[in-house]
Amino acid sequence: MALYATVVTTLGIWALAAIALGLGLGAGLALPRGRKLVVRALVGRERHPIGWAWVTAVIAAAGSLYLSDVAHLVPCELCWYQRTAMYPLVFVLGVGLIGRDPGVWRFALPLSVAGLLVAAYHVTIQWQPTLDIEMCAEGVPCTARYVAVFDFVSIPTMAGAAFLLITAVMFLLRALEREGAAEYGAEA
Repeated sequence: MALYATVVTTLGIWALAAIALGLGLGAGLALPRGRKLVVRALVGRERHPIGWAWVTAVIAAAGSLYLSDVAHLVPCELCWYQRTAMYPLVFVLGVGLIGRDPGVWRFALPLSVAGLLVAAYHVTIQWQPTLDIEMCAEGVPCTARYVAVFDFVSIPTMAGAAFLLITAVMFLLRALEREGAAEYGAEA
């Protein structure tokens, strides 16, 4: 039980850090001055953000597998949808990392946005069960909260944090790709 508490607390702390990083990066990219600063610092180093996103996807996938296969928490239907978006990201981002291809954002962004939307809905119905459209009519209810690290970080919050950070990094890669194309006289 001590291992479970340590893993869940570590995932909760990681989720809070991912939310802060994702929101900070998103805000930085939304502001023209911040965008220039971030992009200029990373042009030519596209492999770093791909690596950050890949590590995030690996941690999220490993965490979900630990919770279901080791801790024996049965995933609800929305959890399965989130897994359907997260697991391929491990491979897509891994290929992008090996190939040093900032264009990986084209394949990863739709998955991360879809996962983020499902996670946002899942978190919403955990806090406000009356908004549930009863997707989980059978099996484990989607409104159930197995975990509440710091009384508010649930499993879908953890997944949402990972998707948020990956989405922000994909937008960063998009900006890096466009900056690199502009630098070499090509149109993005």
